[in-house]
Amino acid sequence: MLRNLFVNHSGKFLFLGVLTFAIILGVDLYYAPVEGFEQKLVYLLKEQGYIILFAWSILEGEMGLIMAGLLCHTGDMNLALSIFVAGLGGFAGDQIYFYTGRYNKKHIHKHLISQRRKFALAHLLLKRYGWPIIFIQRYMYGMRTVIPISIGLTRFDAKKFALINLLSAWCWATITVIPTWYFGKQILELLAYAKEYWFLAIPLAITIGGSIIYYVNKATQKTHRPRKEIE
Repeated sequence: MLRNLFVNHSGKFLFLGVLTFAIILGVDLYYAPVEGFEQKLVYLLKEQGYIILFAWSILEGEMGLIMAGLLCHTGDMNLALSIFVAGLGGFAGDQIYFYTGRYNKKHIHKHLISQRRKFALAHLLLKRYGWPIIFIQRYMYGMRTVIPISIGLTRFDAKKFALINLLSAWCWATITVIPTWYFGKQILELLAYAKEYWFLAIPLAITIGGSIIYYVNKATQKTHRPRKEIE
């Protein structure tokens, strides 16, 4: 009974967990014994870096891995342990999405109808490329949540998915953290430059982000299929 309760409401439990963690993090940030938001954030990352990295990786945000790479460069975090923790977080996140798809098929079709083009694209990619798409999806903006859910909707073996997902997550963490650690000095200099010339950095970031979103929307439009294809 408890298993069915968790499975049927996995999305709500995930949201509740993220909200609880965000509240705790906000309280810790507020009471950090340093002045200024930036200093408080750095202090919190140094004190609770691995916990934050794990939680951030569940949501598969590269920004968390970049921060970990920079802290490894400054000696505040261990490189190997950071990769290990980040990989476990990425693995846990995709497992949650996979089982959300496996046990909430009707709910997904009913409440995620606005995402049907992305689900159609994910289904098409899975049919075309097979299990390697589990590796590729981590680098596909706008699809990283949809693809594990879409795989869960199919009869893909859960144990096989877990194994590939774990290896994929550690590769994802390694590919992101190690270059950041190695080029840490240059990245910190670039961040300092962007902070000084924020009036140039912000429009550039908006342009790049908007271009990525536009590309993803165009790709999903081209591969739109009726909903019955992903059932």
